[in-house]
Amino acid sequence: MKGSRLSVVGAAAGSAVLLLSAPAFAHVSVQPEGEAAKGGYAVIDFKVPNERDNASTTKLEVSFPTDHPLASVMPQPVDGWKVEVTKSKLDKPLELHGEKITEAVSKVTWTADGKGIEPGYFQKFPLSVGQLPEDTDELVFKALQTYSNKEVVRWIEVQEGDEEPENPAPVLELSAATDDHHGSGSDDTAASDDAKSESSSGATETAAASADSSDTTARVLGIVGIAVGAAGVAFGVLAGRRRTSS
Repeated sequence: MKGSRLSVVGAAAGSAVLLLSAPAFAHVSVQPEGEAAKGGYAVIDFKVPNERDNASTTKLEVSFPTDHPLASVMPQPVDGWKVEVTKSKLDKPLELHGEKITEAVSKVTWTADGKGIEPGYFQKFPLSVGQLPEDTDELVFKALQTYSNKEVVRWIEVQEGDEEPENPAPVLELSAATDDHHGSGSDDTAASDDAKSESSSGATETAAASADSSDTTARVLGIVGIAVGAAGVAFGVLAGRRRTSS
């Protein structure tokens, strides 16, 4: 009986821990659709779960990093939500595709037209962004989540060390740059030319070897033919002599 009671108490305690720790994982986050490579463009999704049982999420504000500004930000329409893109002047202009950019997106705001994100649900908010910076491994976005009861949760804390803060800011991890984003075409062209040269050289050597083989075969056949012909003549002469003798 004592053992069964202890197991029941342990199970209840474990369930309580799970219930208490679950909200820590339900925070606003950002993930790329595929990869977010340095120097390129990507589609990223802000995932917003509803953490309340008695209110809906009706607004999301995402502030963009000022130390690595993004000149191009295009939202994808989301049913039941209005979106507003706010731009700000840059202290230092950016150069994008040979043009100077004097302003960049500083904030994107989604506001619900209807019920918003109801309890027990989550919503994704996609953005096409670029050009991603090359001198950092991550981008930190700060987000404000507003509920229908006017409560505002500030997801703005930057993680330092291994322990995650209570309200962590969404962080986008950047992957290594690829050839699609950086023109290393000269190297590829050189490699291609080398490959073509090697292929051409190989074909020439193969053709030469084939020609040499054919020539050798012809010579051998010619010698064999001469030998056979000589043998035939000799046989004819001997046969004639035998007939004459007989």
